[in-house]
Amino acid sequence: MSYIIDRRLNARNKSTVNRQRFLDRYKKHIKKAVADAVDSRSITDMERGEEVTIPADDISEPVFRHGQGGRRSVVHPGNKEFVAGDRIARPQGGAGGGAGDGDASNSGEGEDDFVFQLSQEEFLEFLFEDLALPNMTKRHLKGNASFKYERAGFSSDGVPAKLSVVRSLKAAKARRLALSGESRKLLRAARQQLAEAEEDGNELLAYRLKEEVARLSRRVERVPFLDTTDLRYNLHLKKPVPTSQAVMFCLMDVSGSMDQHIKDMAKRFYLLLYMFLKRHYERTEIVFIRHHTVAKEVDEQEFFYSRETGGTVVSSALKLMQEVIAERYSADEWNIYGAQASDGDNWNDDSPVCRKLLEEQLLPHVQHFSYVEITKRDHQALWREYEQVTARHPETFAQRHIQDVGDIFGVFRDLFQRRDAA
Repeated sequence: MSYIIDRRLNARNKSTVNRQRFLDRYKKHIKKAVADAVDSRSITDMERGEEVTIPADDISEPVFRHGQGGRRSVVHPGNKEFVAGDRIARPQGGAGGGAGDGDASNSGEGEDDFVFQLSQEEFLEFLFEDLALPNMTKRHLKGNASFKYERAGFSSDGVPAKLSVVRSLKAAKARRLALSGESRKLLRAARQQLAEAEEDGNELLAYRLKEEVARLSRRVERVPFLDTTDLRYNLHLKKPVPTSQAVMFCLMDVSGSMDQHIKDMAKRFYLLLYMFLKRHYERTEIVFIRHHTVAKEVDEQEFFYSRETGGTVVSSALKLMQEVIAERYSADEWNIYGAQASDGDNWNDDSPVCRKLLEEQLLPHVQHFSYVEITKRDHQALWREYEQVTARHPETFAQRHIQDVGDIFGVFRDLFQRRDAA
């Protein structure tokens, strides 16, 4: 019988194992609460934990009780409807009301919903569950690749922790056979001759053979059972493991048509994307590009908080993305992704240029490109041009529409939902 001892330290007044069981059991309710929390949060507190509420009825458990059993005769006072032998119909609507319904009333008792706090780690785990970057296939050994240890036979040198007992005993046996093989052969022959001499009654020959047997036995015994030269150690070699390299281009429209509310929704979307990439992909680089009439590569701080604005030429961001790919990210080695957010407003003559850039210059080199249009107005020329791209490249291009804050998380999950390979 084997035992497993869990030595993980529990938080104060909490049980790690029981808490994990609880989270697994009520995953559906928790995921809904996490999704609702994302929609109501500001972009500055996306990573904190969350207080989750579960209806009391949903955490009730079945209970076995002993009934009274047998046949009983009961007299109920005030009965004007039934006589002996009548069958009483079941109450309509299932179980009766009373305590536990959770509804307000002027009498009786109720039961509050169950409330508990998710930690930051648990919140992010439920937030990004079942999400993945699509079409990530390219693997490369360049750079700081990860390593793993693989068995590579045995070595005569090593640390005691890696000692192979079986292999060492085999080596010792082989050495003993090699060093004492001739002596053992002579010993077997001498013993056979001794037996024959004793059978013939030749005492003098038997005496000499006994001395020979004793001498050969001592020679065999002088060969040690285990020597330091017999020790063998497990040998493990460190081999590089191909790692998936990815780069995500975040393109955000900051033109004058993007009011503060639309910019905040775009920032929410990109902040979700940023946290998702940093949590699940260690070797993923992020390139931030802001654009109005001109595009500029910026750092994280400027991307989210700069107030620079101007006119609208969307193709400037796509051209800059193409230039950065050519300079720094080889399509043979990197999984390249793009995510563009805009209100759809663009110079009309520029929208066909955007479509052409995507189809001819970018999509042949990227794994996937996502376009998110944030507006309550009717779609304009840019959306219609991108619809043509969607129709011709459904595997590598996707466009989605966000009208209000409540749509952001659903669109994000739809774009990056893990899809099994066909």
